[in-house]
Amino acid sequence: MRPQILLGAAIFGLATAHGDHAGSTGAPEVDENADWMTRHMAEEHHVESWDAGAFFALHDFNSDGKWQADELLRTYGLMDESNKDVPKTRRDEILTQLLSLLDLDRDGAVSRDEWTTFIDSGRTLPDLGTGPGHHGDDEYEYEIHHWEKYHGDDTTLEDLTHPEDIEHFRKHEEMEEEQERLEAMVRKTVIVENIPLKFRRQQS
Repeated sequence: MRPQILLGAAIFGLATAHGDHAGSTGAPEVDENADWMTRHMAEEHHVESWDAGAFFALHDFNSDGKWQADELLRTYGLMDESNKDVPKTRRDEILTQLLSLLDLDRDGAVSRDEWTTFIDSGRTLPDLGTGPGHHGDDEYEYEIHHWEKYHGDDTTLEDLTHPEDIEHFRKHEEMEEEQERLEAMVRKTVIVENIPLKFRRQQS
């Protein structure tokens, strides 16, 4: 894991040069012509051997036995910041395309049986141009898609010069500052900011 010292404010003093992104990834090597599902499992989950049932369970995020619309979009990374600029019209098109392939009874969701039927027919999920399908939280995505590819246990503060590093630790700083602000407000006997202006004592 990353040394905690790397969370310090010194990250902002680093050069913003991108560097050569040299390093090794923890993800299994996959053929460049592999289908989207294979690439997704390797890049997003670091899994090389899996079956249809495992794939379904892994992406049934609420474990209700069905893939709902939001779970399909999440699987394709459309809930991730990396795809925040994908317009709603395109998101709707992607969802319609996926449901037309998978939702055999047209109830708006994909059951495990429908998924099994799809896979048993020899088909695979298409590449819809949204990347490998990020769907973890920010910490997980940074860890698996950047840190593991370009850094390692011997990484020093001076090595963190990539824009992804600077942005990641900037967010950490903002979260820590907000937490400190909230804790300071809780410690106040009276939170002045919460008193309507008309009831506050006027300062001369």
